[in-house]
Formats: sequence, structure tokens, C-alpha cells
Amino acid sequence: MFDLKAWAEYDVEWAAKDPYGFLTTVTLALTTLFLSRAVMSWKLAEMIEAGEKEQKKKQKHQENIAKAKRLKKD
Repeated sequence: MFDLKAWAEYDVEWAAKDPYGFLTTVTLALTTLFLSRAVMSWKLAEMIEAGEKEQKKKQKHQENIAKAKRLKKD
């Protein structure tokens, strides 16, 4: 079983003995997480924009169809 208390004690001891190594490791780990989060956010924004663009295109198409039907009736 995973002992959280022992793991926390080890991390605190490591941070006390080698603070620069600890901070470097934590910074590298967090940087990769932040970069992956930024990439995923960017891709999500592109997907949302593409969906909105497609929705506007469909709406414009429906408006043109309705306009053409009205012109045929007149």
C-alpha cells in the first residue's frame, strides 16, 4: 500500500537537503503540465471556433432557402 506520510516526509527531507534540485524538478514537472494545458486549450478554442463558423454557415444556408421559397410564392 502507498504510505502518504512516508512519501511526504521524504519530499520534505529532499527539499531541505537539496532545495535547488527539488525546485528544479518541481518546476520542470509543472512546466510540462502547463504546456500541455495550453496546447489543449488552444485546440479546444479552434474546435469551438470551427463549430461556430459551421453553425453560422448552416444558418445562412437556411435563411437563403427560406428567402428563395418566399420569392417563389410571390
